[in-house]
Amino acid sequence: MQGVGNDSDGILVLGATNIPWVLDAAIRRRFEKRIYIPLPESHARAAMFKIHLGNTPHMLTEQDFRTLGDKSEGFSGADISIVVRDALMQPVRKVQTATHFKRVRGPSRSDPNATVDDLLTPCSPGDPGAIEMSWMDVDGDKLLEPVVNMSDMLKSMASSKPTVNDEDLKKVEKFCEDFGMEG
Repeated sequence: MQGVGNDSDGILVLGATNIPWVLDAAIRRRFEKRIYIPLPESHARAAMFKIHLGNTPHMLTEQDFRTLGDKSEGFSGADISIVVRDALMQPVRKVQTATHFKRVRGPSRSDPNATVDDLLTPCSPGDPGAIEMSWMDVDGDKLLEPVVNMSDMLKSMASSKPTVNDEDLKKVEKFCEDFGMEG
């Protein structure tokens, strides 16, 4: 940048903003390149859902990820991160609000190679083998938490809205026209 030191070789100054129209002309002039990075497309959003889930156990298929990508039109990467974090809490909410649990087979806590038949997982009152109890009645070593599934993701998405609106996108498009952003 002009006026900062004598030697600018090997220096890259990178700035980012979601509201470029509020930048003053002197700042805009000092950035040679202005690159517009649009909201992610469907396939990129699908990949973001997968990335944010990470190694968390889930029951989502590749088709589910594509569906999430399609249903999240207008969502930013940050919006998707919020949806996934909320979806990761859905199994915890199921455990906390459950009035009935049933015995299931699952991995032993003490020996990961062994399977046990006495774990408890939340269920509906009408499930065969449902036992009326709250999560407070379940021994922590015997609780088998539900894994994240597509309905958890859809429920979280239904309660989240994109943070970028059409008016903001129009302002960015106008800025691109006026100041020749690339990308």
